[in-house]
Amino acid sequence: MKQYIEENQERFLNELLDLLRIPSVSADSRFRDDMQKAAAYVRESIENAGADRAEIYETAGHPVVYGEKIIDPALPTVLIYGHYDVQPADPYELWESPPFEPVIKNERIYARGACDDKGQFYMHIKALETMLATGNLTCNVKVMIEGEEEIGSSNLGSFVRQHRNILACDTILISDTSIIANDVPSIETGLRGLTYVEVEVTGANRDLHSGVYGGAVANPINVLCEMIASLKDADGHITIPGFYDKVQELSGQERDALNAAPFSLEAYKDELQVADVRGEAGYTTIERTSIRPTLDVNGIWGGYTGEGAKTVLPSKAHAKISMRLVPDQHDDEICELFTRHFESIAPPSVKVKVVPHHGGLPYVTPTSSVEYQAAEKAMEESFGKKPLPTRGGGSIPIVALFEQELGCKSILMGFGLDIDNLHSPNESYGLFNYYKGIETIPLFFKHYAALKK
Repeated sequence: MKQYIEENQERFLNELLDLLRIPSVSADSRFRDDMQKAAAYVRESIENAGADRAEIYETAGHPVVYGEKIIDPALPTVLIYGHYDVQPADPYELWESPPFEPVIKNERIYARGACDDKGQFYMHIKALETMLATGNLTCNVKVMIEGEEEIGSSNLGSFVRQHRNILACDTILISDTSIIANDVPSIETGLRGLTYVEVEVTGANRDLHSGVYGGAVANPINVLCEMIASLKDADGHITIPGFYDKVQELSGQERDALNAAPFSLEAYKDELQVADVRGEAGYTTIERTSIRPTLDVNGIWGGYTGEGAKTVLPSKAHAKISMRLVPDQHDDEICELFTRHFESIAPPSVKVKVVPHHGGLPYVTPTSSVEYQAAEKAMEESFGKKPLPTRGGGSIPIVALFEQELGCKSILMGFGLDIDNLHSPNESYGLFNYYKGIETIPLFFKHYAALKK
């Protein structure tokens, strides 16, 4: 299989670059036609890889692409999941090259979606082609690539429920996560959940002159800042009543194992160009970004933000707030707790509205599972060393729903790196990682089929 990959490297890369040129931004309606183009490209790629069928399913939002290759109903079935939608590229001025005109520099592909998740899911399509072309496919394969992951996968749940029969499988294989380093392979055994809300604080019925009314009427921006500041105490502890009630605490042994992963705090600070880190007291940086819940403001605005000055008390102020959740927190419950608390701390001089956006449950795959063992063997064979189990800080909302609806575990075998700048300007993906993924995925199929006998 290695020989086939090497012989087709240039074509595999060029196909990915063509996909990256499609600005499939799900959050922005201006790119709706491009979402359709991306779905069509993915469908054609699955078909060209050798699938028995490849179809586009329309949803209430953006379409889902599904394909399959069934070689023997008696063999295990692996469902591949990924997403062709990408984050908005804003701010464009911070990109060193246009986000949808991919370039290769220093053995890395620079483009929006290079890693998250086009580069990572396209590895699976090329791995399927490789296995079929070389006669090494050991499992049935189903592929489902959606177009709404970056906006909460709001229509995927209904799609999965409506199509349980065609999606039936033994496990779900996902590459939308990272490894510690190219010489330190790892497998993420868990993801944090998510609750995302938008808040609005309203003062007077119109914008006011800050000289005439300042000091006598509540400024919604000031009030919003005060309310947000009160959501954490001096130790970085979230102050929402009941927020931590269901947090699953890890044992000292589990925390020690988590912190055994190679990590340099000084290198971390240097890479981010920060003088110090900050977070919940009593926990390491690794723990803060994986096994502890968070609350962060993702955007805040109000009043006059144009060029020059305008002395105004705004009528409204807004903020977008996300909370990353850990087992056994539930996104709906946390959203309700947040809403109740935020409304309760608002002074009578303003009105408050909380609008939920999307959410998802946290997820854990045991290292004792067949799925994990197959991934471990595959990565050890391709990297030459045993991968370390880690916990991911991000969220893939659909993963917990997969287990609920399809009754099987997911394995998070990603190949990204922390330096890939996910969701940021100058997103990139290493050529090493792209090709290493194509090499490793067939090994997962080989070991999974052997372990399932």
